[in-house]
Order: sequence, then structure tokens, then C-alpha cells
Amino acid sequence: MASSSSSSTTYNNRFDVFPSYHGPDVRAGFLSHLRKQFSLDKIKMFNDQGIEKSQKIASSLKRAIRESKILIVILSKNYASSSWCLYELVEILECAKAEGHVVTTIFYGVDPYDVQNQTGDFGIAFNETFAMKTVAERWKWRQALTYVSKIPGEHLLNWDNEANMIQKIARDISDKLNVILLGDFDFMVGLEAHLREIQSLLDLDDDGVKMVAIYGPPGIGKTTIAGALHTLLSSSVFQLSCFMENLKGSFNSGLDEYGLKMCLQKQLLSKVGNQNGMSICHLGAGKENLSDQKVLIILDDVDDLKQLEALVNVTTWVGPGSRIVVTTENKELLQQHGINKTYHMGFPSSVEALEILRRYAFRQSYRHLGFQEFALRISELCGNLPLGLRVMGSSLYGKEENEWEEVMRKLETILDHRDIEQVLRVGYESLQENEQTLFLHIA
Repeated sequence: MASSSSSSTTYNNRFDVFPSYHGPDVRAGFLSHLRKQFSLDKIKMFNDQGIEKSQKIASSLKRAIRESKILIVILSKNYASSSWCLYELVEILECAKAEGHVVTTIFYGVDPYDVQNQTGDFGIAFNETFAMKTVAERWKWRQALTYVSKIPGEHLLNWDNEANMIQKIARDISDKLNVILLGDFDFMVGLEAHLREIQSLLDLDDDGVKMVAIYGPPGIGKTTIAGALHTLLSSSVFQLSCFMENLKGSFNSGLDEYGLKMCLQKQLLSKVGNQNGMSICHLGAGKENLSDQKVLIILDDVDDLKQLEALVNVTTWVGPGSRIVVTTENKELLQQHGINKTYHMGFPSSVEALEILRRYAFRQSYRHLGFQEFALRISELCGNLPLGLRVMGSSLYGKEENEWEEVMRKLETILDHRDIEQVLRVGYESLQENEQTLFLHIA
């Protein structure tokens, strides 16, 4: 048979992985070890236990395939002896083609050549199943096996230690899941490098509670990086998470120290518990609610020391392994609060700046080389500031060369090329009316 996840009550959930496999070949050994490693790495795999086997693929499995992010085909000696497996394989490849699912392979004791050509022991098993089916079914199965044999994956015969192979598979799946998870951040140039550095500072294997800060000038991408970090880690590493966005200017001067602490603690607990308007009666509420929880807290765009002082004891409220991430423009605030683990987001290089402008102006690539000269000059005039490059690139999308030149001339008339307000104004004025409304909302 083939594949994956829990009981009928979970079919509406999304799964990280759907494995297609021949049960007698791998279920008791290889698959059970793979499932255990996935569980340790918090990778959610579909489990087909309790699904009644038949000649045709069950509708519940079709649904599970669609609801999974990654589809793993485990090709073993007798995989092709099961019409169930072959129907499932066809469904997997059709789903991948139609909906863009990631498909990967594991060749467990079979050679990709035998899968591709239906030869050897694999071919013998296939031919026995093949003989009883219609011409159309035979053609579909041959096409599917030929196609899947060419998809890169792990080959057991290349490993002298199955446990090491399983660990490698789990790492690769985790990496693929991260790429899928961060799909909304595709336009962020250099995202992976930033995240690597910040995760190194977070030291997620340490059970202590740590505070880490990201600082840099406005418009550099601190909030975007913090958002990507939250997306990446919130559900896979931490029990609870909270993203307190845009704290800049939120300090209410009408509150005394106690009132401010109560206000910020109420906001934080409401966010963590996903309960709007949560009420608290005393300053011990944070510790009461979070002391046994591993929590990720992100305080975005902090601009007043009193905000940090109001949450000064947050590291004593939360459970082991918790992390607090602060983003700010002001490095001095971090020094005053004693936050020593910091990551500085500087301006992108000229090459990276050009890539940011390109992604927003052309979405993929230059239409022709005539635009490259303008793109280089405009990225220089934007001072390599990501926010300016994004706004300018969006405003130039679909424009002709003469329109690019006109924008470039406007920018060149600005005396101070580092004046972000002027750069943004030029980009804003080039947007359509509905795009201007969207930009003002985002800004």
C-alpha cells in the first residue's frame, strides 16, 4: 500500500509530509524509524492506519495528498506490485503538477534505472500488476514511474548507515519546509543569510532564556526579518508566540510606571493567548500564565527605554528555552537595557540593492539590457535603502524606458540623495491611485 497520517478526525488538518510506500517492504522497519525522526524534528507526517485498502485509491488519501506540503515517494522492491501504490503515485504527480507540491524520492533497495525502465526485480513486480490492467492504466503507470525515477532523492545503496540517511532526509525535509513556510518573504533579498546569523545568536539548543536585538536604520528590513523569524520558529520550536508590532510611539506619557507595565503586560498576554482585551489584575499575571511555557516574544520597533523597562522582568516570567527578540533603530536603548546579543542590519551591497529593485520592478528578470543602466543609477539614488528600492521598483513596474529615465531625472534633482522622504515621494507619485492608497496603508 502506501502512505500516511492519523485518524479520520484529522483529515481537515494540513500535514508536512505524505509518504507513499509499500507497507510490507518498509512499514515495520525503515518507515517506523523515519516517522520517529520526523516526530523528534516536529515534522507532521500523515498516517494511513485505519484506512481500508482497496484496488482504487481512497478519497481520504487524495485529500491528504492535497493537504500535505511535501510528498515523499519511497520506492522499494515491491512498490510496483501494488496497484494502490501506482494509483497513488499518479495522484501525487498530478497534484504536484496542478498545485505545485514538492515531491521527493527515497530509493530503498532499488536502482533508479530499474524504476525508470521497469526492469530487474522491480520490473518483475510491475509486470505482474501491469498484466491485469487496461492500456490506459498501463500507460499512466509507465509514465509516472519514468518521471518519478528522475526526481532527486536519497539512495539507500549509497549509504553504509541507514540511521545517518534518515537524519539527512529529516534535515532536507526541514529545509524544504522552511522554504515553503517563508514563501511570503520571497522578495526579501539576503533573507537566508540574515536568518542564519540571528538564529546563531538565539542559540535555540540552549534551555536558558535569552534576549536578542536586531537594530538598524529605518526602512532597512528589521520588521520583515522579525516577521520571517516568527513565521519560521513560532509553531515548530515554541509552544506559544507573540509578535508585538509597531511599538514605536506607543508609550503613553499619561501613565505612571506601574500603569505602563500593566498596559504592556496586558497587550503581551492578549497576543500570546490570542484573546483580545484580556484583563489582568496585577503584575504577576505574566509569570502566572507563562512560567511553564516555552515562548517566543518579538517586540517590534521599540523606541523608548520605558517600553523595555516595563517588560524588564519578562525573562523571569517565561519557561526554559524562551526567547525575546527586540527590533529598534536605537542601539543606545539596547546598551542601556543591557541587551548584549545584537544583530546589526546594515545597508545591502550595490549588487543586493540592484537585485531588490529588479525583483519589484521586473518581478523576475530584465526585459532587455536597456533597463539595466537606469536600474543601476536609480538604486544608487535610493541610497541602497531597501524600503526606497521596493517603493521605487513597484512604481516602475511595467513602465517603458522613457518613463524610467523621467523618474531617474526627478531623483537626480533631489539635493540630498539620502533623503528617504523625497525618494519615497517620487516613487509614490508614480503609483496608480489604488496603489497609492495601499502604500499609505502599509506606511
